[in-house]
Amino acid sequence: MTSHKITILPGDGIGPEIMREVRRVMNWVEYAFDVSFNVTEGLIGGCSYEEHGEPLTDNTLSIARASDAILMGAVGGPQWDGKVEYAKRPEAGLLRLRKELDLFANLRPAMCFDALADASSLKHELVAGLDILFVRELAGGVYFGEPRGIEDLPGGGRVGINTQRYTDVEIIRISRVAFDMARKRSGRVHSAEKSNVMESGLLWREEVTKLHAAEYSDVALEHILADNCVMQLVKAPKQFDVILTDNLFGDLLSDAAAMLTGSLGMLPSASLGNGGPGLYEPVHGSAPDIAGQNLANPIAAVLSFAMALRYSLDMGDAADQVEAAIAKTLETGARTPDIWSEGTRRVGTHEMGDAIMTALKS
Repeated sequence: MTSHKITILPGDGIGPEIMREVRRVMNWVEYAFDVSFNVTEGLIGGCSYEEHGEPLTDNTLSIARASDAILMGAVGGPQWDGKVEYAKRPEAGLLRLRKELDLFANLRPAMCFDALADASSLKHELVAGLDILFVRELAGGVYFGEPRGIEDLPGGGRVGINTQRYTDVEIIRISRVAFDMARKRSGRVHSAEKSNVMESGLLWREEVTKLHAAEYSDVALEHILADNCVMQLVKAPKQFDVILTDNLFGDLLSDAAAMLTGSLGMLPSASLGNGGPGLYEPVHGSAPDIAGQNLANPIAAVLSFAMALRYSLDMGDAADQVEAAIAKTLETGARTPDIWSEGTRRVGTHEMGDAIMTALKS
């Protein structure tokens, strides 16, 4: 029997609720595919800060580093916002995990299930069949660039500083991921930056262009300014296949695409590096306003597990079955509040898990 080491970090807010439903799906995969998941749970985010005074401890980082895949829920909440040292805020634990494991490639699929085409804020014909993959650089850019901080000005007042910084190596390695992914899809890449006003964006465009010419001329490449990309996502989203972009613009563009699919609760993500464990997490946040009320949508977390099966555990067949079960579940009309509409059946977090399990077992 094949065995895989899995680290689960439920985190804060709705994280523990949605991860409980993921564990049920994991148990089914173990049985159906004759594998064993050796699971270790740990703390990250606010709950880790409350227990250890740190949003991510060295011990938890060590356990995660030794695993085959890391599944995470969400971090953060109002009880820590502005009330703890900035370097120890819940989100700092996630940023450290990504940085320490060099998880530089963030994959965010934005796919609209047929049963949810009417749940989108856009017209049915614009989103039916939508399938976009965002490839976001995750370890550099303005979130990590130096200098950074808040400083007092000599004449009074203060200034906040963040530095947008990219090296050619960082750009080339994330671009290679995007081109490789496009080869497995429809063979098209849009590279989004702001080369018209930012030197980092100009370098980005130059390096992507050189790599494309040298190694990926079989893939169609189109450069697009990030602000125009936002407009085009709303105007004609199905023109896109793979969107390659930096850390900041990737954060914004992929969240904007969430409403094309119906809800943030439907979007999974994978963060990959060079051979180490991948980190898999839903795009949505900790949603503290609904935590503990059996209202959260667990689908993004389950789909994140499917991505772990595909990209880290070499279990593509199992990933296909989990994704098919999600589609089948939605076709039955089961809906958590974030995707509910007239004529569908409102269910809670656990009941959505029940529906997914029924689809898997059938």
